Amino acid sequence: MAQLRQDVDPDEAGLDPEALGRLDRHFAGLVEEGRLPGFLVSVARGGRVAHLTTHGLRDIAAGQPVEPDTLWRVYSMTKPVTAVAALLLVEEGRLSLDDPVADHLPAFADPRVYVEGSGADVRTRPATGPILVRHLMTHTSGLTFGFYHTHPVDALYREAGLESSVRPGADLAATIEVYASLPLQFEPGTQWNYSVASNVLGRIIEVVSGQPLDVFCAERIFRPLGMTDAGFHVTDEQAPRLSEMYGEKEGGGIERIAGLPLRGGRPRFLSGSGGMVASAHDYHRFMEVLRRRGELDGVRLLAPETVDLMTRNHLPGGADLRAFGSRPAHDEPGNEGVGFGLNVSVVIDPSRTQAPSGLGAYGWSGVATTTFWVDPGRDLTVQFMTQLRPRTSHTVFRDLKRFVHEAVSGRPAPAGRRGV
Repeated sequence: MAQLRQDVDPDEAGLDPEALGRLDRHFAGLVEEGRLPGFLVSVARGGRVAHLTTHGLRDIAAGQPVEPDTLWRVYSMTKPVTAVAALLLVEEGRLSLDDPVADHLPAFADPRVYVEGSGADVRTRPATGPILVRHLMTHTSGLTFGFYHTHPVDALYREAGLESSVRPGADLAATIEVYASLPLQFEPGTQWNYSVASNVLGRIIEVVSGQPLDVFCAERIFRPLGMTDAGFHVTDEQAPRLSEMYGEKEGGGIERIAGLPLRGGRPRFLSGSGGMVASAHDYHRFMEVLRRRGELDGVRLLAPETVDLMTRNHLPGGADLRAFGSRPAHDEPGNEGVGFGLNVSVVIDPSRTQAPSGLGAYGWSGVATTTFWVDPGRDLTVQFMTQLRPRTSHTVFRDLKRFVHEAVSGRPAPAGRRGV
């Protein structure tokens, strides 16, 4: 087990301690008001952690505090890890972004696109082109989530037992077959819709590599990077450090709810969309290998050009997410001025974003109010961990970006790229 530690004082990293103090007080206030159980936030510059705060409880009933080694369900922050896993295979020539998905998963050989109707009266037509691997990684495949309630295809997912993206008791391979049997919302590559696509990508990784997704990620990402707690379940030894999950109660306050089941051994369903658990140290290591364009502490995971490819906008016509009428995913602070790369959002116009952002900053968030971003222009990496599923929209991510923006004093980060 490794634990995240603060390396330098904020001043040394070109950060304003007073602004960081305001950040801490704001989120501590949410804990004291009963709106968050507890949290961890880290801000690093040039690879050195200049601010690390833990506050509140990881288990309210037991009175156990959030600590630097607390483990978190990162949910959709799994997706960038799945993208890196796929890109490892791309670099090896075993996979291409332009491969039809059906080359690896034959069930997708004849995709059909929704035309009109609902339920048993849905009318579809053959897609004019195949779903490509790049469509999975950019969420332009036409797949969806069953828990949306905005399109007739969403309802078909629920009717197929996919309200939570997986049929109870099914494994990844069986679940993918169900996805493939359902119509697409739109022609692949033409629109953006956040979806189960990363689960499909995870299955492709299994087929191409010949290894289960959790084994591939452990051998090719977690161990080389020293992500010592990261995985798709927790051991008996790790379990006491796992934060409990909380949800907002109707009328105010929070209560314990069921979270992604990580105890009790290896899961049957390995989700490349949202199945990971990690410590702050683990995710800091992952952010750092991206910030350093594929290398960390002498370990070269990806070529610099591959990380550049991952972290630039791939949306049709170079548009931002707002152009597709997309809902903010996990309460991201708005889609205006934000494009999408390979399983990460990318800021393409800071003047239009709803929260202060640097040009080219990229990252993603999870449904339990976890988030991270890397800002190459400021040599900055930030993560926020808690375990709260909100009932309604909240401003946690927007406030976090504002406080961090205020803390960046404008002085360049000190030289040096030391990892942790």
